[in-house]
Amino acid sequence: MTALPMRRIPFDFDDDLPFVWNPRNPSFSTFMNIVSVFAVAFEKMLVAAVREALPSITDPAVAEEATDFLRQEGQHATCHRRHLKSLVAHYPGLQETFDEVIASYDELTATKSVNYRLAYIADLEATFTPFFKLLLDNEEVLFRPGDDRVASLLMWHFVEEVEHRSSALVVYDAVVDNDWYRVRVLPSVVKHLYAAARIVADGMNEHVPFAERGMDANNIKPALSLRNAMIARIPWLRSDEPVPMPALGEVPWSQKITSAARVLLSQTPFHDPAKEPLPEFADDWFKRYERGDDVAHWYSSTPTAAS
Repeated sequence: MTALPMRRIPFDFDDDLPFVWNPRNPSFSTFMNIVSVFAVAFEKMLVAAVREALPSITDPAVAEEATDFLRQEGQHATCHRRHLKSLVAHYPGLQETFDEVIASYDELTATKSVNYRLAYIADLEATFTPFFKLLLDNEEVLFRPGDDRVASLLMWHFVEEVEHRSSALVVYDAVVDNDWYRVRVLPSVVKHLYAAARIVADGMNEHVPFAERGMDANNIKPALSLRNAMIARIPWLRSDEPVPMPALGEVPWSQKITSAARVLLSQTPFHDPAKEPLPEFADDWFKRYERGDDVAHWYSSTPTAAS
């Protein structure tokens, strides 16, 4: 079992926060803005599902981890709401988009069994450690060039996801105890994720002027992003129109391939998140937090000691 502390960090988002918070990489900025929307909607469903499951968990240690897990996730949603509020201040129409995505997850809560929702949560959370390791291993190019407030929010969220990497599966196993059930529902989970992603991308395209986002938000989808990257390398298929750098365009392909392989393996029935390789950055983050440094402004604040 994992001891999961509750960290309340004073992230501050004013109305001056730009949509493209990393001007060097509009695609990554848009991708992480989409992550903020999912953080609020998905984690609302997660908290409801874990609370519903708690009475059926008989192991006190598992019940304690489940409680800590939902508290951390609830805190993530609260902080991402502040980010979304700053975006809505600029683009009021986005509120309708955000509400629609939240409603799609509320519908899951209302219509799907707790077993299904715990499987959904376990499936998605299993992908986080390999994918967030990829991002945190490349924080110098993905986060440092951007707005420190957004970068700091995301890095805090991702290191805590790595910290509680086993919690979703621990809760799932305690309640469902069927390694193959979450594999069977995976196609349904992926279908819902893509539908929700389309809602967000279409809403961003509609409510954020192209000049301020610099790209079609639908191009964030992995399949389209890969397609565009391949076309850009084939002379007779290239378009004369400028193509924005892919969200992970500065990340080495070897790392992306390794991460993708580990994401796929995370969906196998006997996956053990505890055995996943971890990002070194997470240790640096925890050390700075424990020293009392300002982790709400990771890059712009001065650490009290070398990190």
